[in-house]
Amino acid sequence: MKTIKVLALILGLGMFISCEDQLNVVPEDNVASNTVFGSVATINGAVVGIYSLNQSGDLNGNPQLMGDFMADDVNFVGSFPSLQEVDQFETLATNTTVDNVWLDGYQLIGAANNVIVNLPEVSVDDVTGLTEATKTQLVAEAKFLRALTYFTLVNWFAQPFQFSGGSNLGVPIVTQPFEGGDIAEFQLERSTVNEVHAFIEQDLLDAVANLPEDNGVRAEAGSARALLARLYLYRDQFNDAANFANQVIGSGEYTLASDYDFYDNNPGSSENIFVAINTPTDGPQETTVSDEVYTNFYNAAPGGRGDAPFSADLLADFGFAVGDTITDDRRFDELSTPATDAGGNATFFTTKYPDIINNASDGMILRITEMYLIRAEANLRAGTSVGDTPLNDINLLRTRAGLPDLLSVDLDGILTERRKELCFEGHRRMDLLRNNRNLRPGGGPESAPGANKVIFPIVEDEFTNNPNITQNPGNF
Repeated sequence: MKTIKVLALILGLGMFISCEDQLNVVPEDNVASNTVFGSVATINGAVVGIYSLNQSGDLNGNPQLMGDFMADDVNFVGSFPSLQEVDQFETLATNTTVDNVWLDGYQLIGAANNVIVNLPEVSVDDVTGLTEATKTQLVAEAKFLRALTYFTLVNWFAQPFQFSGGSNLGVPIVTQPFEGGDIAEFQLERSTVNEVHAFIEQDLLDAVANLPEDNGVRAEAGSARALLARLYLYRDQFNDAANFANQVIGSGEYTLASDYDFYDNNPGSSENIFVAINTPTDGPQETTVSDEVYTNFYNAAPGGRGDAPFSADLLADFGFAVGDTITDDRRFDELSTPATDAGGNATFFTTKYPDIINNASDGMILRITEMYLIRAEANLRAGTSVGDTPLNDINLLRTRAGLPDLLSVDLDGILTERRKELCFEGHRRMDLLRNNRNLRPGGGPESAPGANKVIFPIVEDEFTNNPNITQNPGNF
């Protein structure tokens, strides 16, 4: 099983703690350092807390939604002012949604730092049942989650690597524990994108070396390899991207599913590498309904808000014609539903996040299909055939989608298949920016690569209280 569910994490800690202890593993967030490392149960509770923070709709929900409608996959019709600002490339430093992404991201990083810095110093002689192997694995899990979060932050608050070879400013790198998400106390300038990427890379390499290949419901070595493959693709390191994607594909831990039932219905599917699982009793970190982004925005009204339907441009890529209800592509026919959006328009919505009633749809973070797409693109752009040819990889995915094989494939063809396969999972914005393409069809300068508002401003709280940090151009 390749999924992350906090409830399951707690129930699955038998490898480390007794049944009596399992019910008491609850110190998820603000546990004093002098108590959290006093027992195996509380140490595990601290790590469970990092996974819990990763469930936040501001880390796994809103970034994916904004990555869709800021680009050309979604026709956003919502009425939330903070999301309208993002959609219209008018985001201000006071934007509450952006502020929450920043704060929740650094809250998780602070919690991860607590484990990464303090757990290695704990003597196994002082904690009953604690072993060096357990310590090493838990630190590696914390490093994976920290790397994943830094990757989210640098992708949103900085121009991509291609903007200036990574020499442009990224986000501050904080390596010490701290309470909450406020890092202004550190008075740090932003590190460059290259520096942030190098930090992420090292965390992930450490995770690869110290996580088991099969780690049940937790992050495992394949999770770290998969995120490394994505990082290298975003950095145009195509040989590295192809090699790491190929390692994941060849590991035998994950296989391409035969159909699309793995969305929410089969969290243990071998398709999944790392998934944020939300249940009716264990959903996103916050308790407000609006925090379950997947349910409220992607799903059609009245069950959901109906704010994020397919764009006309995405429908066209699926081969949809006016008056049709189906196409030849199973990724549309089986993963969409016709409905009326919040603006009263007849349109289509994704069904990748179907749990409206329980407000508990799952969020895809890493899955094996992306590895085939990364390998295909990286091989094409490097002129290599690591593992297989780009054409074979793309045709493998097209066969599952019920489409005929292509006779040849170029970069446009790969990006189109990538779009259709990964739509509504938050990849589209970065795929366009890193390939120097406008975020909107026929878009103007405000949505062009390198434009000021295709990235977020540094949030007002940080900028106001940290005199050493530099704001992004065009933001105040």
